[in-house]
Amino acid sequence: MSRTALRICPLCEATCGLTLTIEDATVTGARGDREDVFSHGFICPKGAAFGPIDSDPDRLRAPLVRRDGRLQEATWEEAFDAIAAAVPALVGEYGAQAVGVVLGNPNVHTMAGALYPPLLLKALGTRNLFTASTLDQMPKHVSSGLLFGDPFAIPVPDLDHTDFLLLLGANPLESNGSLCTAPDFPGKLKALRARGGTLVVVDPRRTRTARLADRHLAPRPGSDALLLAALAHTLLAEKLAAPGTLEEHTQGLGELATALGSFTPEAVAPACDLTAAEIRTLARELAAAPTAAVYGRIGSCTVEYGTLASWLVDVLNILTGNLDRPGGALFPLSATGPAPRPGRPGKGFALGRWSSRVSGHPEAKGELPIAALAEEIEIPGDGRVRVLLAIAANPVLSAPDGDRLDRALAGLDFMVSVDPYLNETSRHAHVVLPPPPPSQSAHFDFAFNGFAVRNQARYSPAVVPLEDGRMDECEIQARLVLAVSGMHGSAAPDAIDELAIRTTLAKETADPRSRLHGQDPAVLTGLLTGRSGPERRLDLMLRLGPYGDQFAAADGAAADGAAADEAQAGGADADAGAGVRVEGEAATLGLSLERLLAHPHGIDLGPLRPRLPGVLKTRSGRIELLPDPIAAELPRMRAALADRPAALVLVGRRHLRSNNSWLHNVPALTGGSNRCTLQIHPEDADRLGLADGGRARITADGGSLEVPVEVTDTVRTGVVSLPHGWGHDRGGARLSVASATPGVNVNQLLDGTRLDPLSGTAVLNGFPVELAPLP
Repeated sequence: MSRTALRICPLCEATCGLTLTIEDATVTGARGDREDVFSHGFICPKGAAFGPIDSDPDRLRAPLVRRDGRLQEATWEEAFDAIAAAVPALVGEYGAQAVGVVLGNPNVHTMAGALYPPLLLKALGTRNLFTASTLDQMPKHVSSGLLFGDPFAIPVPDLDHTDFLLLLGANPLESNGSLCTAPDFPGKLKALRARGGTLVVVDPRRTRTARLADRHLAPRPGSDALLLAALAHTLLAEKLAAPGTLEEHTQGLGELATALGSFTPEAVAPACDLTAAEIRTLARELAAAPTAAVYGRIGSCTVEYGTLASWLVDVLNILTGNLDRPGGALFPLSATGPAPRPGRPGKGFALGRWSSRVSGHPEAKGELPIAALAEEIEIPGDGRVRVLLAIAANPVLSAPDGDRLDRALAGLDFMVSVDPYLNETSRHAHVVLPPPPPSQSAHFDFAFNGFAVRNQARYSPAVVPLEDGRMDECEIQARLVLAVSGMHGSAAPDAIDELAIRTTLAKETADPRSRLHGQDPAVLTGLLTGRSGPERRLDLMLRLGPYGDQFAAADGAAADGAAADEAQAGGADADAGAGVRVEGEAATLGLSLERLLAHPHGIDLGPLRPRLPGVLKTRSGRIELLPDPIAAELPRMRAALADRPAALVLVGRRHLRSNNSWLHNVPALTGGSNRCTLQIHPEDADRLGLADGGRARITADGGSLEVPVEVTDTVRTGVVSLPHGWGHDRGGARLSVASATPGVNVNQLLDGTRLDPLSGTAVLNGFPVELAPLP
């Protein structure tokens, strides 16, 4: 029997709404949900391939346990028994710091990945946390933490209203956006130009996004921070800076001109391989635009000065008066985020509260560089990582020097992997716990709603019942917490959720600033709805959030609940009465799980609105424009102005039909342009004796790779490009489609020593390479 069901796509940050066609228990089709309040029917090739992804025959359907050196299918009880027998004993013998936790990118695309890792880390008591953030976005978290006091206070460009958009290191026509959740990013850029706005793209490749732009600048890779510093210098030197009302919320404006004094357009032009005139023109246009937003992503993060580049993006938004301003860059207000409270000084943000054992890398946002994971496992001594829990992570492909990490993982005392596949990393595990396909999982975007270009809330219950023998991913992770904490068999997995609920309500009712101050947590707990522990936790977060009912009524309908229905009806209108008008961030919408379930296409909560000073958590209670760690890092970048640039550097690239190492096992998404080739400019190819379709040896710090050559003028001279996420040629993995066209692992060219020092992020772009032709 055929039916349709709604589902939020979990395959990238755009979070588009899908309408799935289901035959019995199999997803046979996917199209965009035209009534979705956020995506309005947009869909990309990944979303259209939801069915084949969901039913991939290589997905594991039962746990695996290592016996006599081989991974064999086991029952869930056998799998958790093995974990409960090994992990607490090893922690007892070697201490909590003998455990490492690795969280991969897919964690932020699932409810389980948002709800349970914090509880797992607390149960383990380890500081050895490694995540995909230090391969991607950590520089932005660090710069936001230093500027605003909160590493999650990341402003996003107001795409629907801006007059001038400057994109650096971003290719949203193929990535669908990142740290800027925006379904139909391509359509929003086209609409910007159609209304007379200007799009400027800075990228060493002529990407699909660059081809759409009014102007494309192709600087030398890794020079983004220098270019941004010169833009800021020009604004200050030519007295074009106009922060306006931001000035009353900002400290350090006076010192900024001195700190950036050396970064004149003339000084940075040779390093950027742009002209001083181009830089000055861009600065003047940015200042003259009625509204403008500067947005930088992975290409400007995963470079040597990634944190400085991320900081300077917001410096430019502040100097032009466009931060926290419609048409500029605004702070989203997530439905499950903390309820806004009056702005006041906070605890601030600190780096380096502890360091890694071997190389002394400072932590950032509680994390250590994933590039240091191999040495933490290999090098003997107290605190050596002997136990590893990897959740939705494949660092053998995603982190530098996968060969070394591959060897290190083989020497662990015990490893647990939560992964639907036996991939290049999970093949080393002693226990593999496979979550079900996405159709059998509920979905709410806890993370990405905090970076969305429009405030909204949407929830998808599972659209297909769990197959026999499957276990929900939330239950898997809850049971994992019980197993590592010595409570396996003595408590039900729902006990983890109830503990989280009690802890949250105890804190909330004890807070004098909360509207629930003094109330009975047990009574409030009884008001929660939901068919499972995760749903009850979602209900709690919605009620306590900025649009929540604060337990105004047992059925979740607040007095102003009618506003929700009005918002739902007007969700497609960008401004005309759509969503709630948040006056001073005090208005509520009566949001709860029941209300969200009653609106399956989502509830529109309105456009982004100014939120300063409420978002600030710095010790001063103001934007700290020139924080000490940033000021201390500027001289190092200043010295780089005298460096002689490498003759040839490498940058990565992203395909529309791929997402890191996730989707190479889906036939519908392979082939065509989604290939692992080394792109090189015709002039460089001629100089080096390389031919299109030929092969080359590429060499860098971490070793050499043999790669197929693609000659194209879409990359500038002095630059080659190789996509990431490939290298599916290791024995023991079960990825039949991916292994047929394995490609090469670009991160094997790195040895892990090149890091942005403030964030610990691996330098994956703009590093020097050498090329030689192969027969």
